Amino acid sequence: MTGSGRSLFRRLRHVLGDVVALVYLAVCAALSVWAVVVTVHDSSGESMAGVIPLLATAPASLVLLVLPDHAAMFVVAVALGAVVNAAVIGWCSRALRRGSGPDSGS
Repeated sequence: MTGSGRSLFRRLRHVLGDVVALVYLAVCAALSVWAVVVTVHDSSGESMAGVIPLLATAPASLVLLVLPDHAAMFVVAVALGAVVNAAVIGWCSRALRRGSGPDSGS
């Protein structure tokens, strides 16, 4: 099936399979691991390292940040924000490569 007949999972796999989207997901994962390591090793308890992955996955992660206050909810907000943004990036990348614009004949 093509177009709108595909399931949501197949469409997500299609847009998240783009190399640009995968690079974005890898950067977000690396930033999240870095933030956890820095926060764990910070003896003062005042680490702001968690802000970096949150900003890297904005705006979707900022919307999800209203979830209940718990460390797991922060991880969920960053992870879902990264997936949503990667899907948009993958869709845009494929659309730009396809070149179906009005002046694609020139």
